[in-house]
Amino acid sequence: MRWRERLRPRRASPRAAPSTTLPRILRRFYIAIAVLALAVAFGTAGLRYGAEPQPGWDDALYMTLITISTVGYGEIVPLDTFAERVFGGLLAIAGFGVLTFLFTSLTVFFLESDLDLTLRRRRMEKEIRRLKGHYIVCGFGRVGRNVGSELRVTHRRFVAIDINEAQLSAQQEHFPDLLYLAGDASDDDLLLAADIEDAAGVFAVTGDDSRNLMIALTAKQLNPDVRVVARCHEVRNIPKLRKAGADAIVSPDFTGGMRIASQMVRPHVVSFLDEMLRSDKQLRMEEVPVPPAAAGRLLGALRRRDDGYVVVAVREAGGWQFNPPDDFRLQAGHTLIAMASPRGRAALVSDLGGT
Repeated sequence: MRWRERLRPRRASPRAAPSTTLPRILRRFYIAIAVLALAVAFGTAGLRYGAEPQPGWDDALYMTLITISTVGYGEIVPLDTFAERVFGGLLAIAGFGVLTFLFTSLTVFFLESDLDLTLRRRRMEKEIRRLKGHYIVCGFGRVGRNVGSELRVTHRRFVAIDINEAQLSAQQEHFPDLLYLAGDASDDDLLLAADIEDAAGVFAVTGDDSRNLMIALTAKQLNPDVRVVARCHEVRNIPKLRKAGADAIVSPDFTGGMRIASQMVRPHVVSFLDEMLRSDKQLRMEEVPVPPAAAGRLLGALRRRDDGYVVVAVREAGGWQFNPPDDFRLQAGHTLIAMASPRGRAALVSDLGGT
């Protein structure tokens, strides 16, 4: 497979993700310093005024330090009575605990970025393994983030994959529940880690056509049933992406040109679609397959049961049925095209007997 290796883009080494627990660790460190200073002050004062014969401040401080650190050079301040020895023992135990807490905080301070990153990775990997019917967004740049925003608004779970781990981690402010994997999305192991076997679709939206081609090819090899939508800059690469297995290909330049022309010749239609996308009701044009259990049912029985969706067309084997009447009889294999909110889409699926 030398051709495949030639097409595979070079990997960039991801940068470490920024720490998210540094303030908490610093707070622990400052608390440990304060408690240690309090223990030293308390021990020095206790030995200065409680021991007999009464030692000087320097001897009391030195005795406190060697007791807390459990060095044990010798009792420069004699502890002869029972009370004095209990005080010294308790001071040693308290000091040892404070020092242990302090050095533990220091260790975590130096290692916290690696520990925090490892814990987040494990947590995300466990959550990814529990996903079913999710989407995989390969490339989380400007286009990938817009894809992720649309999936989030329509209540669809997704896993983001990008070669730049720092960029993924930085997006958690805008995507609080973001699940991501860092690396080359054309690698088999990475797509398997994203649970492509249970995924509903893969978005190949990196800025490199050759990488998107490899992602489409790898995704189809791992799961022939998964739907792949690919981004393509060069029109001449579209046939190659189709041969690689991409089910749909979007060219930003072509789409942008069509959008500019539409703004000129049909501005009200474009404005309507823009308002629909920005609406607080989160209305979208959705498609819902008709399951076998709903075969033979009348469409009118569905549309009167919920006000969260409006069926505007039905996709049949022979073409389209726009504005279908109430007596239209559904068949298995039909696809309903509806304007619906996320709640309305779930209601339509439920009305059809789906899950």
